[in-house]
Amino acid sequence: MHSRPAPRGYPLASPAFLLILICLAAGCATPFARAQERRDREPNSVYAERRAKLASQIDCPIALWGLSGREESAQNYIFAQEKNFYYLTGHNEEGAGLIILPAAKLSSDSPNAPREFLFLPAKNPQKERWNGVRMSPADPGIEARTGFATVKPFAEMRAQVERLAKTCACFYTILPYEKELGGYPHEKEVVDWFQQVSPQTKLKDIRAQIDALRQIKSPGEIAFLQRAIDLSLDAHLDAMRMMHPGLYEYQVAAKMVEVHQMGGSEAEGYTPIVGAGPNSTALHYDKLSRKIEDGDIVVLDVGAQYAGYTADITRTLPANGKFTPRQLEIYNIVLGAQNAAIAAIKPGMNLCQKGSRSLHKISYDYINSHGKDLHGHPLGQYYIHGLGHHIGLNVHDPGEYCKSLEPGMVITMEPGIYIPEENLGVRIEDDVLVTETGSKLLSERLPRDPAEIEKIMAQAAAQRAKAPKKADD
Repeated sequence: MHSRPAPRGYPLASPAFLLILICLAAGCATPFARAQERRDREPNSVYAERRAKLASQIDCPIALWGLSGREESAQNYIFAQEKNFYYLTGHNEEGAGLIILPAAKLSSDSPNAPREFLFLPAKNPQKERWNGVRMSPADPGIEARTGFATVKPFAEMRAQVERLAKTCACFYTILPYEKELGGYPHEKEVVDWFQQVSPQTKLKDIRAQIDALRQIKSPGEIAFLQRAIDLSLDAHLDAMRMMHPGLYEYQVAAKMVEVHQMGGSEAEGYTPIVGAGPNSTALHYDKLSRKIEDGDIVVLDVGAQYAGYTADITRTLPANGKFTPRQLEIYNIVLGAQNAAIAAIKPGMNLCQKGSRSLHKISYDYINSHGKDLHGHPLGQYYIHGLGHHIGLNVHDPGEYCKSLEPGMVITMEPGIYIPEENLGVRIEDDVLVTETGSKLLSERLPRDPAEIEKIMAQAAAQRAKAPKKADD
């Protein structure tokens, strides 16, 4: 529960403060109404520290834009901030901008001049009547709320850049602005904007510096990831208990999404994957249209998002609660490969596909040396993706596969075997924190042992059998 402090800037006995109290008690609207965030966030000091680290690494100002809220015209679109912008500001509303100046004082600067600026849309009561209250530069206490000493109207960002361009030969931004399905600002819009404002200015990409920061998770980020993981584990356990032939893939996914949202998840980290039978061999299958049949193997790759941070968890289940001998053989090979890789995680190892420090090579060699396909060939050819990736604000968070792992990184471990001619795909995926001496399995609570999975499913089937039959069954 979050307590709401008294509005800043009003003495407790002042008429203005008394008016606010009266309005709050009466339930009337006030010009100081505050938007409520569904998601948790880190303290302002954490975002300020990240900006300070960036400022110490640059020789030119940084200019960044959040998303505008116009990226999608679909009626079910829900705004989510551009991830790098959110990482530096904790601001999750549309139409914002950010300028960070280098830590080294520019010769024309006053010693007391602001070193960073947050730009927010001006107050728009008419729009808020339709879409709810938004933060604005005019809000009382906006500086304390955002953690920025200088908060200005977004319309002033252009003028601020123009002033800085008179003494700065370059600007950092994100080029190109990347988003899988498009987004604002697009690369061309950013370049065109700078060419109009300051055509002589050189643009540099700041992503490498931000990516380096994002790879090492703060204690708050690890806590948010653990919460997302725990919600995902709850959903996977419910899926194990409900799984049986006759269900549709989308029904299983719907139950898992329900568990996430009832637990406080604001969204899924990615489109749920529930693939039965032949669909188990499609890595990113998302149609969810198949009726699950007796004898199917079912891959469930479903992860919750919490406070903007995304889990990534996969389990593979027998539809009827009992693995066939061949399904169990392939499952145990994948599990063995995952266990071998997890046991080897420590600082200095990497996710590269080759080399003496490659965790992927450990998993691949295990799979390739255990078991055969129907033609007697090694199974390595059916392991068609990497072993893992970083997670965080994105399900595929910044992180180079061949860079050495460091304490504070959170990665997935997800070996898999996919044999289309057998309608047999198996993937097991868990989330792991790299520690000073090894690793911590953040998703350990969710069973991976096939006997334990079968036991959970058998107990649930027995309970279903005892339950009173519905009239339409």
